[in-house]
Amino acid sequence: MSHLFPHTAYAEDQPLAHTILTTHVFFRGFQSGAAVGLLLGSARHSLSLLRQRRNPPSLSQLYAPARLAFLPATIVRSTAVGAVVGTAVMAVALPGRMWGREEIEWQDRSWRLLENKGQQEVDAWGIIGAGVGALMGIGGRTGLVERGVWKGIVGGAGVGTMVGVAGYMVWRYGVEGGKWPDEERAKIEI
Repeated sequence: MSHLFPHTAYAEDQPLAHTILTTHVFFRGFQSGAAVGLLLGSARHSLSLLRQRRNPPSLSQLYAPARLAFLPATIVRSTAVGAVVGTAVMAVALPGRMWGREEIEWQDRSWRLLENKGQQEVDAWGIIGAGVGALMGIGGRTGLVERGVWKGIVGGAGVGTMVGVAGYMVWRYGVEGGKWPDEERAKIEI
């Protein structure tokens, strides 16, 4: 998201501070809620698989409207609900945390978000994952007029953003060893 906003040399000059911080907090709420929903949905689905060993499901139980082609509907639905709840919690938490703060405090927090390379990279991976997941949520549907269509799209975006963050972690800390190209050059020059 940091690529979408202007970034100044000094925090005092940072424009759109409220927009930058609000967008960041809402996206983190979306991601956090999606992570919790994904974990709870996975646990619920695992428990239902254990129960199915005793009682096989009927055909009507196998079909659920909010689903991706490769993910069980329970996981997609719980991820969607978690993402919405996480965003709603952050919508309340942000004003509570920043109530009475001066403009420079908003600008400083926003400026630091835009200055942080790791934050920029995890935002990019998360947004790409959410976009791909949302498209898969639309594509995994049998029709957009069905009840609960938002759960397929939002759930897909939630799963996608978690996959994007996992991809970021593998790339940055697995492949790159947690180092940035500039750090390697600085060590060689010293």
